[in-house]
Amino acid sequence: MSDSQLEHFPRAGFRRRFGSWVYDVLIAFAVYMVAGAVSFLLIYLGYYIGLYGMQGYEHFSDTISNTYWLKWPNEFWKLAWVSFFFVYFWEKSGQTLGMKAWRLRLQNQDGTRITITTGLKRLIPTLLGLGNLTVIFDRKNKLSLQDRLTNTEVVVLSLAANKGRL
Repeated sequence: MSDSQLEHFPRAGFRRRFGSWVYDVLIAFAVYMVAGAVSFLLIYLGYYIGLYGMQGYEHFSDTISNTYWLKWPNEFWKLAWVSFFFVYFWEKSGQTLGMKAWRLRLQNQDGTRITITTGLKRLIPTLLGLGNLTVIFDRKNKLSLQDRLTNTEVVVLSLAANKGRL
């Protein structure tokens, strides 16, 4: 356990969480778009080698959008990569890129890093950052919905504790 994990840091309030959320939403959109480009290329490769046809549509993007066995795996693929982005950084260092910029860290309430399982449990209540709205009404504890459900907390790090790699 590093020295920064042994220190006690105050819990983050809504404004700081919201600032981090804005950064992370922009990065999540970029991850979603790159995953979409990769999936488009893979699906097109399947068409190119003759696994399936255009399904009666003129444009290939219409084929993907209107063919359920292409559309839903495509959407799942993109959302899986966005989920991987968050869970990977939460488990690895407790910080996404947006959290790093705002000196925030996600951790268990005892100060240790979260596990992959805990990260996965946080995904649904974290959806679109709506779980953080509960911090506005709980100014004393500063715990979001996802914090309460997973026994975690988001803390504000000191400048010294925030240094280092992701």
